[in-house]
Amino acid sequence: MDEMIALAQEFYRDEYADSVLYAQLARIESNEEIKQEFLRLSNIESKHAKFWHDFIKRHGGEVPKPSVKRLTAFSVKLLRRLLGPGSVASLLEMGENSAIQKYFKYLTTYANRFTEEEMEEIKEVILDELEHERFFYESKERFHVENTRDLVLGMNDGLVEILGAVTGLSAVYPNSPQLVGISGLIVGVAGALSMAIGTFVSVRSQRQIKESVRDRMEVLFRVSPEKAAEELVDKLIEGGMPEEVAKDVSKELAGNTEAIMQLLLPEAEENEVRAALYTGLSYLAGVAFPVTPYFIASSSLTALPFSIFLAGSALAIVATLISLLSGISIRKKVFEMVTTGLGAAFLSYLFGRLMEAFFNVSAL
Repeated sequence: MDEMIALAQEFYRDEYADSVLYAQLARIESNEEIKQEFLRLSNIESKHAKFWHDFIKRHGGEVPKPSVKRLTAFSVKLLRRLLGPGSVASLLEMGENSAIQKYFKYLTTYANRFTEEEMEEIKEVILDELEHERFFYESKERFHVENTRDLVLGMNDGLVEILGAVTGLSAVYPNSPQLVGISGLIVGVAGALSMAIGTFVSVRSQRQIKESVRDRMEVLFRVSPEKAAEELVDKLIEGGMPEEVAKDVSKELAGNTEAIMQLLLPEAEENEVRAALYTGLSYLAGVAFPVTPYFIASSSLTALPFSIFLAGSALAIVATLISLLSGISIRKKVFEMVTTGLGAAFLSYLFGRLMEAFFNVSAL
């Protein structure tokens, strides 16, 4: 089959599926503004699907039967309910960026086979996708998606660290599962507090440093606007802008202090209290998976496989969320996180057996 037609068929299926997905998201969305935006996007994607449908027929191809990506739709809706609109915005922004790159490559590769009208229509599709990406980027900023990452990564830390701790303690106290569970909880609470405080200090310090630099820049603007303009030119050149263009931009912005400040030092919007709460509470949530079996089982060695199973399952879910939020391969991330987490638990168990043999503490 002609590769150009095969790609067009893929685009048709994707646009149709996206149109259905946005319509489904609109039905469950409580925010009226976002609900209307999803409906608008659904209509635009439907228009794109019709374009590719007609394009395929004009070029003699067979229009494929469209289908809905049920797993994707379920995952996106689940993320919306569990983690809020920010996580969905991040995921959909990733998808729109991917579509933009594919359409641009398609346009440049097969430009000599398109009519002028088709060229313009494909350009319109790309412009629509760019506008979609901008909307999702703004929504992501609005709903603090960075805190979704704090939540996911905090839970991952709680899972891996406490799984390692209780696995090692199981080797030392095979007949005292509750002691292992209580010890795991104590370590988990201490770890949650440590993670929360560390996040608070880190985010606060970053904000204070940026505020300090902004204060310095404001003084520089008042004392020597020319020097501030030079710093702007240097910043733009560092970002890859040609020197002459950077100088022209600096001249155009001369006197617009706020615009120059945004280019030199964008505002940091992450809130340290919110980031600390997300990190600490999600760490505690991660602790619950490996610890719970030790309060139920009759021995630590009986609880151990259930602890590993629960923690491994939770790690797979966390890895999937990280992949969806970051745009990386789900399969690779799940394999990486599950194997490293369980590998750490195995090494912890071996270390626990070593300590039990060396100190003879199992009878304590």
